[in-house]
Amino acid sequence: MKPFSVLLSALAFSMASSTLMAKEISLPIPSATLPNVSPANSPLANRGAYVARTADCMACHREDYSGGVAIETPIGNIYSTNITPSKRYGIGNYTEADFTKALRKGRAPGYQLYPAMPYPSYHGMTDDDISALFAYFQTVPVVDKPPEKTTKLPFPLNIRSLMLAWNVINVPSTENREGLTQTQQRGEYLVNNLEHCGTCHTPRNLTQGLDKDKYLSGALLGKWYAPNITPDNDSGIGRWNEQDISIYLRTGKLDKRAYAGGPMGEAVAHSTRYLTDEDLIAIADYLKVIPAIKTDDYLIPVHVSRLPRPASDSITYNLLEQKDYLAQAKANTSINSNSSSSKALYLAVCASCHGVDGYAQPDARYASIVGLTSIRRAKPDALINVIAYGAKGALNTAPKMPGFSKELTHAQIASIANYVRVSFGGLPNSDVSATDVKRILK
Repeated sequence: MKPFSVLLSALAFSMASSTLMAKEISLPIPSATLPNVSPANSPLANRGAYVARTADCMACHREDYSGGVAIETPIGNIYSTNITPSKRYGIGNYTEADFTKALRKGRAPGYQLYPAMPYPSYHGMTDDDISALFAYFQTVPVVDKPPEKTTKLPFPLNIRSLMLAWNVINVPSTENREGLTQTQQRGEYLVNNLEHCGTCHTPRNLTQGLDKDKYLSGALLGKWYAPNITPDNDSGIGRWNEQDISIYLRTGKLDKRAYAGGPMGEAVAHSTRYLTDEDLIAIADYLKVIPAIKTDDYLIPVHVSRLPRPASDSITYNLLEQKDYLAQAKANTSINSNSSSSKALYLAVCASCHGVDGYAQPDARYASIVGLTSIRRAKPDALINVIAYGAKGALNTAPKMPGFSKELTHAQIASIANYVRVSFGGLPNSDVSATDVKRILK
């Protein structure tokens, strides 16, 4: 059950910011068909299938719930467990009381869970949702084998009972607010509990619990950075309206603004694209009323006049035209020329997917990078990490971007970053250095 995270995409500026009331929003794209719903199952179990999606269980435990996914934490990798109804390797022997205790207190029969399983957020789950989720897990196919890898932390971190003291300080991870509308209350429940957005988007305190004073203001996630999603205009999503947020969570992208990759791509792929319009609107409505927090990783406003135009009206879907145009551009640009080395590097490494003009081929699921917030942040960390380590998109049909940390030098990564930020981000200048890249990757 993976942290609701994000990175490459970095929620941020809207180029049009009309405020829409939740009841007036109509999303143009329907939710994906919910898997694992069957007429043979009870209505309670089928409702539990939806709860499983809103809780994003699949991102960590896999679509078949067999587990074994590595969750990177400051204390080492923690591997998810088998949560199919296998009596030997899964939760087949759990009672509903056992299941409830695991979700709310991180206490499995016989041992304590690590908070990589977001029980500090699930602590607030309702009895009805837990009952539905438990009924659903009785219907999933049994995977009668253990995960390929299990958690093995060094002493004393392998003493799971230490988590009991941690729980006293950090559970629950959030508190309910007063004065919210019914829609906002539903959004609060989804954001704070089921989708557990704060697990990624909130900085940690000294005990590695969530820093409640900086809730949803952005946090480092190893190779990724989950951005500020408070309604601050400069560093958060204050210039996004409710429909922007809802469409992004449904599709994983917004034209000339954001593209969900990495953990955020996983959250969209496994969870938010399946949510009902009403639930997406509730999330958006709630995110617009949480306290705004300004951070130093602000967004540099996009200058539309500086953004490139597509080379032609057809190049974004015409593969042959794109190929010919790229070949001509490479012929006209030498990688050994100091004046155009940044462009030559981009053409050699990036343009075959993202296009000579940055608009790529969206019909083939190659992402346009023109105007993306991740290339317009004051801190280039997100962009550098994506170039170095790659990223997976929100849908399984989207090509996975490879990482180039072993093929490119720090200076070359910095050169590409500067070219992309100016050419496709509309920034007046960019001065990312090899030293910056080395620091970020370290």
